[in-house]
Amino acid sequence: MTSADRVLVLAPRSTDTDRALVGAAHRRGLPARRLHTWRVPEDLVGARAHLYAGPLFADAMARELDLGLLEAPEDWPAELPCELTRREITATTLAHAWTLRRPMFVKPPNDKSFAARVYRDGTELPGSDAADPDTVVLVSETIAFLTEFRLFCLDGTVRAASRYAVGGDLGVAPIDECAQGADALAFGADVLAAAGSRLPSAIVVDVGTTDRGWAVVEANAAWASGAYASDIDAVLDVVLRAGGPRGEHKERDTSFLRHAPVVRHRA
Repeated sequence: MTSADRVLVLAPRSTDTDRALVGAAHRRGLPARRLHTWRVPEDLVGARAHLYAGPLFADAMARELDLGLLEAPEDWPAELPCELTRREITATTLAHAWTLRRPMFVKPPNDKSFAARVYRDGTELPGSDAADPDTVVLVSETIAFLTEFRLFCLDGTVRAASRYAVGGDLGVAPIDECAQGADALAFGADVLAAAGSRLPSAIVVDVGTTDRGWAVVEANAAWASGAYASDIDAVLDVVLRAGGPRGEHKERDTSFLRHAPVVRHRA
């Protein structure tokens, strides 16, 4: 892949991570282009584009830029063995979650259609006026994470990592400056080995410590994940694979391509 005939596309709203990715892209001769509206400029139509952006903007750009966006299966955490999650996780519908009458952590797997948090019971969840009853959600037993780490993974190996939380609060630190950094990388390797072909070749996996041991937090799309204190050049490698031209993805990644809904353009 040469950089001269490609472009890294960024959303109108700037973040610390995408600014760092611009620097990494420029160092390897890859042009970066921040769009200022939710419309693809004429000169980018047909370009061999890679994307770093949030899900809504990514969905708006996906068809016009012919992007192949990789993400984990919605039920992936629920399919993991308990020794990797340290809690019960179930993939179900929002409609079913409404009927539950117990405290639970609920999140939409690959989007932010409503807040991922602990709900007292199903009556606290967004209603049908705010979310589709058929929305897939992950319902899990509540558990406290003591420290949390972000792992950028490519071809089954951890390419970049960072601590991002301590005791539920933001606590960013480079992985090599963390006392638990080596353990986080080792546990991440175990998770990737167990996941095998159940994850795309480019993905972010968050892991952390609990009073029950190391556990998977969740998986996230690399094209929409903050880098925190991870090595940004390695992060860029993962982002380029995770959000690039449709048709250039590996055959094994076909089943992990995001199916974008129809999105209305914003001015």
